[in-house]
Amino acid sequence: MSEMSFEQMLEESFKTIRNGEVVEGTVIDVKPDEIILNIGYKSDGIITRSEYTNEPNVDLTTLVSVGDTIEARVLKVNDGEGQVVLTYKRLAAERGSKRLEEAFESKEVMKAKVSQVLEGGLCVVVDETRIFIPASLVSDSYEKDLTKYKNQEIEFVISEFNPKRRRIIGDRKQLLVARKLEQQKELFAKIKVGDVLEGTVKNVTDFGAFIDLGGADGLLHISEMSWGRVESPKKVFNVGDNVRVFIKDINETKIALSMKFPAENPWNGAAERFAIGNVVKGTVARMTDFGAFIELAPGVDALLHVSQISREHVEKPSDALKIGQEIEAKVVDFNEEDRKISLSMKALLAPEETGAAGEDTADVDIEAVAAKEE
Repeated sequence: MSEMSFEQMLEESFKTIRNGEVVEGTVIDVKPDEIILNIGYKSDGIITRSEYTNEPNVDLTTLVSVGDTIEARVLKVNDGEGQVVLTYKRLAAERGSKRLEEAFESKEVMKAKVSQVLEGGLCVVVDETRIFIPASLVSDSYEKDLTKYKNQEIEFVISEFNPKRRRIIGDRKQLLVARKLEQQKELFAKIKVGDVLEGTVKNVTDFGAFIDLGGADGLLHISEMSWGRVESPKKVFNVGDNVRVFIKDINETKIALSMKFPAENPWNGAAERFAIGNVVKGTVARMTDFGAFIELAPGVDALLHVSQISREHVEKPSDALKIGQEIEAKVVDFNEEDRKISLSMKALLAPEETGAAGEDTADVDIEAVAAKEE
């Protein structure tokens, strides 16, 4: 029996490997675009960047260090230059796919960083396996711009798993909905009508603002924003504003809010300030054919009937007054229960001689005239 040469003995000392086999190796060198492994074979193993990760142009020296142990699958025992071609990415994806299948079946809550923001949703990668989260499943409310999620770590569950069609779908929305329902339950258990709360403006419409109370949204209607007149909620609030409100009503899961705090009611003390005979100043707020409404204070308007503007005949208020004009008038009627105040500018003018019938032309039943005109 002939003796083996040194080369034959050296070759016999190395293990044999086959295509498709999983091997373990130690990193002996790392370059930006490839990793070299000692796999206990007569040739070293090579993992290129594209076979290590799906991330394009990544510098492998930032991910792997000399001395690290890596498992990989053999793609080619000999690449033509005597080196073994390995893949880490595909082996990780196979194992990742198995893990995702288990997560899908158990409804496990997963966490991963958003790697891509697409027009139709987000992409995350778990163990080199891509998961797509459609825009409709990213949030519990419509979001036009998803770029804020780039590189953000998010939680989700696997709602669809079909690796044969390369279709693995993630769902973040159902987690948010479930948490919101739990927060809503906790909130409704501790709030009651009259409670004063701090909230954040979530959305502003023409008719009001929706306030996030930390578990549920409440509606702050335009009529409840101020004791004074509010022309447009969008001129008063911006999304993200912090507000102080109180609960006016609770109807099942609907919460009505108000900022018209009773202590700030402008009608408090109005009986003294606007008593009959008092001379007051105000601003023309709006006009109708029968008269002008004068703002005496935010939330307190008084009627100046057209017949009480001047001793001379005035066809319509706009012939003598302008919106925003400051006027002085005398209070001729005050009804606190109905919150009605009537004014007269004519009553401040110098009295004229009585008419032929013996009646002062300044004496007019303002409420009756106003009611008739209305």
